[in-house]
Amino acid sequence: MTSGPLAGIKVVEFTGIGPAPYGCMLLAELGASVIRVDRPGGGGLAEAPMGPLFRSRPRLELDLKSPEGRAAVLRLAERADVLVEGLRPGVTERLGVGPGDCLAVNPGLVYARMTGWGQEGPLAQRAGHDITYSALTGALHMIGPRERPVQAVNLVADFGGGALFLVVGVLAALLERGRSGKGQVVDAAMVDGAASLTTMLYGMLGTGFWVDERQANLLDGGAPFYDTYRCADGRFVAVGALEPQFYAALVAGLGVTPEGGQYDRDAWPAHREAFAAAFATRTRDEWAAVFEGTDACVAPVLAMREAPHHPHMAARGTFTTLGGVTQPVAAPRFSRTPALAPTPPGDTGPALAGWGFTADEIKDLAGQPGNRDT
Repeated sequence: MTSGPLAGIKVVEFTGIGPAPYGCMLLAELGASVIRVDRPGGGGLAEAPMGPLFRSRPRLELDLKSPEGRAAVLRLAERADVLVEGLRPGVTERLGVGPGDCLAVNPGLVYARMTGWGQEGPLAQRAGHDITYSALTGALHMIGPRERPVQAVNLVADFGGGALFLVVGVLAALLERGRSGKGQVVDAAMVDGAASLTTMLYGMLGTGFWVDERQANLLDGGAPFYDTYRCADGRFVAVGALEPQFYAALVAGLGVTPEGGQYDRDAWPAHREAFAAAFATRTRDEWAAVFEGTDACVAPVLAMREAPHHPHMAARGTFTTLGGVTQPVAAPRFSRTPALAPTPPGDTGPALAGWGFTADEIKDLAGQPGNRDT
């Protein structure tokens, strides 16, 4: 019996890379029944380093360029609540499985489209990646030292502005469908989501609380009490002592008494020098022990291989191991309808049966190239 708050919701996913698979992984582990439609051969995506993004749902190979593949997708769409695709604008229309085609067979379908630039606009047909989208939103400009902006891997546009806004759009459209009975198209663009993530900072800029340059503000490394510091062993601690009471705990733990107030910008260079000199006298883990149990907002900067073993992460079970790969579990958590634990990709046959396909229909789909073992 499927659990999770989305139990009973059926999702068709056209296999892609990055944000769309991650969004569908979240939907699956929140209880939705997701079937991933892949092209014949699959491109090796599930076995690639992105493999964890494809967990917890079965895979079905269909050639969308063939009449049989198109017909199979429309049969799936007819039974689905949601369809997610991450192709360039116009591709699914040319394949005959676009919003018009799918909504014609299922007017209640939520057709969610994940792209970088969106379905329209001068750049809609251009290629791009997280760094490209972040660059045009102002987000990339904010991150890094004064000398140059630094990409925050691909968390800003791909996963924050892309996958999470895709999921928000899907859930909102499903809620609205409960009132209207009608489906609709969700245009989830990474550039829009990344821009939305900067809302507070644009507000601060507009009211004079943010300077439009890097390493000059409270949250971008400009403030000495919100930054990282190198320790005696070459590893780092993160400091986030924004509030006065947290700042007081910070300077007490460091044993320093810098002159000037916490928010006296003229004193910040001297404060930074004092903090750096103090942190350099002990190792990262020694400082973690010093500040343990305090509200100084000091934390060790853990490497990826260290993070799952931190006592807090371990106590919450934030990470698990699947297929020999350590990876995070689904979030958030629910008191009554808990999310599913991550699982390897499942068998397509039982999944299709759960969608109401007959044994003969499943046999027909299993006969598609690449599905001999379905």
